[in-house]
Amino acid sequence: MAAATAAHISERQNVAFKRILNFNVPHVKNSTGEPVWKVLIYDRFGQDIISPLLSVKELRDMGITLHLLLHSDRDPIPDVPAVYFVMPTEENIDRMCQDLRNQLYESYYLNFISAISRSKLEDIANAALAASAVTQVAKVFDQYLNFITLEDDMFVLCNQNKELVSYRAINRPDITDTEMETVMDTIVDSLFCFFVTLGAVPIIRCSRGTAAEMVAVKLDKKLRENLRDARNSLFTGDTLGAGQFSFQRPLLVLVDRNIDLATPLHHTWTYQALVHDVLDFHLNRVNLEESSGVENSPAGARPKRKNKKSYDLTPVDKFWQKHKGSPFPEVAESVQQELESYRAQEDEVKRLKSIMGLEGEDEGAISMLSDNTAKLTSAVSSLPELLEKKRLIDLHTNVATAVLEHIKARKLDVYFEYEEKIMSKTTLDKSLLDIISDPDAGTPEDKMRLFLIYYISAQQAPSEADLEQYKKALTDAGCNLNPLQYIKQWKAFAKMASAPASYGNTTTKPMGLLSRVMNTGSQFVMEGVKNLVLKQQNLPVTRILDNLMEMKSNPETDDYRYFDPKMLRGNDSSVPRNKNPFQEAIVFVVGGGNYIEYQNLVDYIKGKQGKHILYGCSELFNATQFIKQLSQLGQK
Repeated sequence: MAAATAAHISERQNVAFKRILNFNVPHVKNSTGEPVWKVLIYDRFGQDIISPLLSVKELRDMGITLHLLLHSDRDPIPDVPAVYFVMPTEENIDRMCQDLRNQLYESYYLNFISAISRSKLEDIANAALAASAVTQVAKVFDQYLNFITLEDDMFVLCNQNKELVSYRAINRPDITDTEMETVMDTIVDSLFCFFVTLGAVPIIRCSRGTAAEMVAVKLDKKLRENLRDARNSLFTGDTLGAGQFSFQRPLLVLVDRNIDLATPLHHTWTYQALVHDVLDFHLNRVNLEESSGVENSPAGARPKRKNKKSYDLTPVDKFWQKHKGSPFPEVAESVQQELESYRAQEDEVKRLKSIMGLEGEDEGAISMLSDNTAKLTSAVSSLPELLEKKRLIDLHTNVATAVLEHIKARKLDVYFEYEEKIMSKTTLDKSLLDIISDPDAGTPEDKMRLFLIYYISAQQAPSEADLEQYKKALTDAGCNLNPLQYIKQWKAFAKMASAPASYGNTTTKPMGLLSRVMNTGSQFVMEGVKNLVLKQQNLPVTRILDNLMEMKSNPETDDYRYFDPKMLRGNDSSVPRNKNPFQEAIVFVVGGGNYIEYQNLVDYIKGKQGKHILYGCSELFNATQFIKQLSQLGQK
């Protein structure tokens, strides 16, 4: 049973993509057993899907000599086959027809990320006829891969033109019905692709009266229509080799971002979420600017120019996999330990090298040599491993140092701890005004985030007089008040709809300021940074999932709608037919998600034997990007 998502979604997407590179047949090798050389042509959408999935080296191993953007200037390579991986858009199809006319390649394998319409297919056929290239268009495939897998258990819909499906797009007060339809269709198309790739038809639950409900209705209809078309159904038989859901289908929980606006604004304390919050991190790549000290030029000392560095943080990186969900002080300590164990190994290799340098004249040295030859052989064979270890240590030292600089400069530990207290309704030891007015604590945006969390979480809205006082302090601190305008309207509206989400009532425990991380010689001097330990508490999205996955009765989720696309008549009822708890679930947030929520689900499922969860969202934003959208909504 666990085979279903045990073949993780990234693995399934990977298998599907490798099949594309093999010309959609199981294995193409030439007579020498080498892969066939070919060119890969993609658009920006294709590039975003491939980049977290395969490295350049892996592409090379699959026979890809060149990979190029469709709309770049490309020279003809007449004796090489070309594999295309693009969206079926008007301008992409025009460009492909142009390639056929210009006879750029030997043969063309056209793979569409999402299904291509009949009329566009005819355009390609006509262009091929006109260019007498019919025989060269080898294959045309709909691939249903229109989503981006970031982790084994996490996916997002898009990175290009994500503003089309953003929180702002869905919640704009002036959005027309047709615009809303387009947004929903875009989301549903990607979710449909996701389930085709997963090879399973889900049971769908969603909250009423939200954008999530619109998505549910459309997705149910699309799955139902596909299942009814017996000849062309994408769910008959086994689409992707092993790992069909055998007897139990997965649960898809569609939630709306509006059920919890505090979490995306929350200052966080775990490694991956912090990297996303304070650094430039998207599609699993982090970009850092490192200034390289001071250089002395004739004109006197001046800071050296900044080096731009980028690092991939992927599942292959063992340190990242192990620590991305850990509290930051633990990460700093682990980097330190890795460094020490590496140094010990390195010293051993150096020692052996110096012994090998001995002249073999006296007998003692010769016997020492023979003892050490075995050791050296093993040292040499472990060298690649050692170098890889060094690379990862350097990478995480640089990334963690950059994060630490932000924590210290902005007192992010103070924000994190204070917000946790607000969200869990614990008594506050310090007044909110003090933090907002403290010129040393945080950027204007940090202060705005803190205040919005306070405002969202408060059972009783602050009085007008208090609010004016807060607004003045925020303005004095350099904050833009537009986001607050929007949240005020949202809260008034949400009040009519439902009570605010609660966040449990446990708080983080500070573990003494100068904990073990401060050991001497540590790369990370964390003085003045609180070493906070996370207390596990379920965020609203995790609580909703838990209710629905375990079939618990709870006022929060009792009236969630229930759809089963496999039922012949679309009987819409909230009465679940399935009475057993689910083993597999996909939580999808319409309107944007974040790593805090993802990590909370990962921690929740750790305690559940044999169960799997996937987290997906229409876009992945950090607090800065979210505040910007709230600000735009607040201007209206």
